[in-house]
Amino acid sequence: MTGNDLAQGPMSGGAAVRPWNPRLALLVAATFFMEFLDGTVLVTAIPSIAGDFGVAAASVNITMTAYLMTVAMGIPLSGWLAERLGARRIFCLAIALFTVASLLCALSQDLTTLTLSRILQGAGGAMMVPVGTLVVLRGTPKSELLRATAYLVWPGLLAPVLAPLVGGALTTYLSWHWIFLVNLPLGVAAFLAALRLVPGVAGDRERRLDWLGLILTTAGVGSLVAGLELASAHPDGPWTLLSLVAGAAALTAAVLWMRKAANPLFDLTVFSTRTFRATNTGGFIYRLTISAVPFLLPLMFQEGFGWSPLHAGIMVAAVFVGNIGIKPATTPLIRRFGFKPVLVFASLASAVTFALCALLTPGTPEPLIFGLLVCSGAFRSIGFSAYASVQYADIVPGQLTSANAVSATLVQLATGAGIAVGALLLRVFDAAPLFTSGWDAVLGTAAGGEGVAAYRGAFLAIALLMLLSTADSLMLHRHAGAEVSRPARAPAAEPPRRRPV
Repeated sequence: MTGNDLAQGPMSGGAAVRPWNPRLALLVAATFFMEFLDGTVLVTAIPSIAGDFGVAAASVNITMTAYLMTVAMGIPLSGWLAERLGARRIFCLAIALFTVASLLCALSQDLTTLTLSRILQGAGGAMMVPVGTLVVLRGTPKSELLRATAYLVWPGLLAPVLAPLVGGALTTYLSWHWIFLVNLPLGVAAFLAALRLVPGVAGDRERRLDWLGLILTTAGVGSLVAGLELASAHPDGPWTLLSLVAGAAALTAAVLWMRKAANPLFDLTVFSTRTFRATNTGGFIYRLTISAVPFLLPLMFQEGFGWSPLHAGIMVAAVFVGNIGIKPATTPLIRRFGFKPVLVFASLASAVTFALCALLTPGTPEPLIFGLLVCSGAFRSIGFSAYASVQYADIVPGQLTSANAVSATLVQLATGAGIAVGALLLRVFDAAPLFTSGWDAVLGTAAGGEGVAAYRGAFLAIALLMLLSTADSLMLHRHAGAEVSRPARAPAAEPPRRRPV
C-alpha cells in the first residue's frame, strides 16, 4: 500500500473515500447481536438442560465457559485470516459456521456433544466480531465513524437486556433447544445479505502467519479467560492463580516476540497512537468496572435486601433502560463537546453512581433506586460509545487489522475481569470485620441488612477504580479525535458561472 493509498483510503477522512453503507453496518450489528446474545442466553436454561441430560446444573456451566473461551482465543487468528483470504469470505464463513453450530447445539443429546457444538459456535463468533468490524471500518470515512459506531455498539448494550427474557421465554413456553434454533433463519438471512452487501476485496496470499506469536497469544488469552472464570467461582483455588500467571507470562512473551518479529501477528506500534492507547488503558478499566455492576447489583438485591430474583431482575433492568434511552443523544454530545470532555464526564459520573449504590439500603424508596440505576446506565452508554469511536480516530488503514483484533481481544478480557474482580471484592470485604462494623455504625445494622456491607465495599472499590479511567482521560489532548467528532462537512458548492455579456 502506497502513501497515497493511506492518505486517500477509508478511515483516513480523505476526499476519495466512498460514502459508508448503513445497511452493511446494520448487518454486522445484527450478527454481533446473535454472538453477544448466545454468550449469556443459556443462563436461564441451565436447569432445564441439566434435567434433560441428567447432570448437575453446575456442570452445564462448561458450555458457557467453552463458548466464551473459544471466542476470546479465536480473535487473534481471525485478523490474519481476513487479510490472507479476504474479509468478505471469512465473514460469510463465520456466519455459516455459527449457524450450523447452532443447529448442532439444538440436536445435542448429551453435555459433551453440546459443549463441542458450543466450541464450534464460538469459533464462528470469534470471526464474526472482529472481521465484521473490520468490514465496516474499511468502508467508513472518519467523519462518519461516529454514526457507524452507533450501529455497532447497540448489540452490546441491548443483548444483556434481552438474554434473560429471551432465554426464559423460549425455555418456559417451548424448550431450551429453541434458543439455538432461532439462530437458523437469522443466520441464513445474514449470510445471504453478506453475500450482497460486503465488498469483495482480494486477500494477500503472500501474507505469512506468525505461528509463534499466534501460539503465545492464544495460549495467553485462553489461560487468562480460564483464570478469570475460576476467579469468579473459586478465587482461592490453586488453578486460579496458576492460570492467571501462565496467561500473563504467555502474553508477555508474545509481546516481546512480536516487537522484534519480521512479520508479527499484530503490529504493536498501534499503542503509540494516544487515542487507541487510551481506549485500551483507561478504557479497559472503564469496561472492567461497568461489567462488574450487573454482576453485583442482583446479588446485593437478593442476598442483602431479601428480594426475589424477579424483583431484582426488574430493578437491574433500569441500568439497561438508561443504556438504550441515552443512545440517540451520544453522537450529538460527542460532536458538541468532543471526546475528552465526554469521556471525563462519563467516567466521573459513573464513579459517583457507583458510590451512591454503596449507600442504598432495603429502606431506600424503589423509584429512587430505579432512577439512580437509569442514570448509571446512561453514563455507561455514553462512555462505552465514546471509547468505541475514539479508538480508531488516529489509526491509519495499514494498522487497522491489528488495532481491531487487539481491541476485540482486550474487550473480551475486560468483560471477564469485571465479573472476577466483583466476586473477589465481595470475598475481601466479607472477610473484613472492621469494614463491616464501620458501616453498621454509620447506617445501622437494621438499615443495612445482613451481609450488605461487603457489597458496599465492592461498589466503593469499583468507584475508585473508575477514577483511574477519569485520570487517564484527563491526560488526553483537548482536541483528541477531532477528525472523528467534528461533523462531516458537505462539499462546497460551485460558484455560479457568469453569463457572457
